[in-house]
Amino acid sequence: MDAQSRGRADEIDPADQWVMNPQTGNYELRLDQSAPQSTASPTGAVGARRSRRSAETPEAANGASGTATRRRTADPAPEVPPQRSRRAGNASGRVPQQQAGRRKRQQAASRKKKALLWTGGSLALLMVATAGAGYLYYEHLNGNITAIPDDNAGTGGFSPDRAINILLIGTDKRTGEGNGSYGDRNSPGHADTTLLLHVSKDRTNATALSIPRDLITDIPDCPTTQEDGSTKVIPGTQGTRFNESLGQSGRTPSCTMRTVTELTGITMDHFMVADFNAVKTLSTAVGGVPICIDKDLYDDDSKLDLKAGDHNLQGEEALAFVRTRHAVGFGSDLDRIKIQQQFLSSLMRKLKSNDTLTSPTKLFKLAEAGTKALTVDSKISDIGKLRDLGLELGKFDMKNLTFATVPVADNPTEKVKATVVLKEAQAESLFSMVRNDVSLTEVERKEKAAKDKQAELLQGTRAEASDVRVDVFNGGGPQGSAQKTLDWLQNTEGVLKSTNKGNAPADVPRTTLEYAPNQADQARKLADLMGLPAAALKPGTEDAVGLEAMTLTLGPDFKGAGVPITGPAKVPEDVQKVEADKQVCAK
Repeated sequence: MDAQSRGRADEIDPADQWVMNPQTGNYELRLDQSAPQSTASPTGAVGARRSRRSAETPEAANGASGTATRRRTADPAPEVPPQRSRRAGNASGRVPQQQAGRRKRQQAASRKKKALLWTGGSLALLMVATAGAGYLYYEHLNGNITAIPDDNAGTGGFSPDRAINILLIGTDKRTGEGNGSYGDRNSPGHADTTLLLHVSKDRTNATALSIPRDLITDIPDCPTTQEDGSTKVIPGTQGTRFNESLGQSGRTPSCTMRTVTELTGITMDHFMVADFNAVKTLSTAVGGVPICIDKDLYDDDSKLDLKAGDHNLQGEEALAFVRTRHAVGFGSDLDRIKIQQQFLSSLMRKLKSNDTLTSPTKLFKLAEAGTKALTVDSKISDIGKLRDLGLELGKFDMKNLTFATVPVADNPTEKVKATVVLKEAQAESLFSMVRNDVSLTEVERKEKAAKDKQAELLQGTRAEASDVRVDVFNGGGPQGSAQKTLDWLQNTEGVLKSTNKGNAPADVPRTTLEYAPNQADQARKLADLMGLPAAALKPGTEDAVGLEAMTLTLGPDFKGAGVPITGPAKVPEDVQKVEADKQVCAK
């Protein structure tokens, strides 16, 4: 790179100074060209520099949310030179296109525009890409991160020995330079796009569930940290749009976490929130996101104008693509979710490609863009913690990452369809798969379930439903579970030889099915119908006599008649899916 492109010969771009340390295998920032490479680990300077870090300073709350938001103050690090003219201006006096905090907002359009911001998943995986950077750079990135309390809505933090659940939230609040024409004017924003990213315990696979913004659901009471450090309980709302779980009535991302947990039964470990600039800056940092479309796409609202064919989208054009709704499908939010998933899949493929991971310049740009566009919960407000999380998230193979949309249907109470409601059975099956760490893609595991002795109980012949004889007890399930199960078995599944025995003599920790050896075919059939795991089967040692029935005792894990106790082996047929390793053209 010549001096003219920098603005001044002595202004060195840190992106051009990353060198590979052969002793550590990591990229390190070398500012003195004559100095030898460090022989220490990039984290070896932690102790020496820790005392020089300035204190964390709380800043003003974010709009009407009243959130105690803070941005970490990094060490001045004088040895890090200023960035090149694209951020600081250049010798010719030309003004760069983007100068954060110095440019007036554009005049807003006359109509409100519901806009999309969703790239938290990419930001999470971004930390994989930057995991090899040096400590000096980590200290610099710490100053970019904004954190918000999680208000104890999650687990308290991810752990390497269990599955990870991250809530990725996009809001239509106007934040960031050049975004004044997007979103709702004077609005604190909404949870406009939400993804639940689940990474399996063994890190072989991942699932990203899209939750429609217009889904009618219940928002629980939400204890929320205020700017002065006090806690205020924001009252919940019944039967309202999911997107009101953020921004409205002073709700923060922790309230969206609670809403998702109540909806899915899945407790989050962390949340990440992005703004409009996330789409623009990340897509630009990777050199564009490859997208293909089957037809011309034009949307005056999102400012999209693309011809059919292959495109490499970045900046404003990328944002216009992921915001479009009227140009695809039937113009619904569900159609927009499809192209968001396609775009995010392509972006993540680009992030994990060799072209990105082996380029220090791209890594620098990505780290800058990601940390500036990212707001996280306070449990992962340090770049080191984000790095550790990113390393865990980066272990799965892209071919085993599947995007799915929570199954919904038009709200039957509306004449003009504006909202959606859950398809209860299909949605619960999908939630159950995630809760039980079942992959949505076929994954080759180290230990096959068939090797487990308990799993062998499910192998063998099945009786006909009409030949299954069972007594149903409620041993800790919801009130009325035994009768509802009986009705479902008889009226839906044809298990006519079933009886409601009421409450069990004692509660059980989980649902069990006790049976005799000569009832094994009946037990396997009932297990199939009920979605019982092998662990629920309790075979006896003596054969049943005459018309003796099996005993099904419903425990606290029972979620409802027809709802599998454990995750189903397959995704319900009508669940919308996108596999991250495959390119799908927008239609």
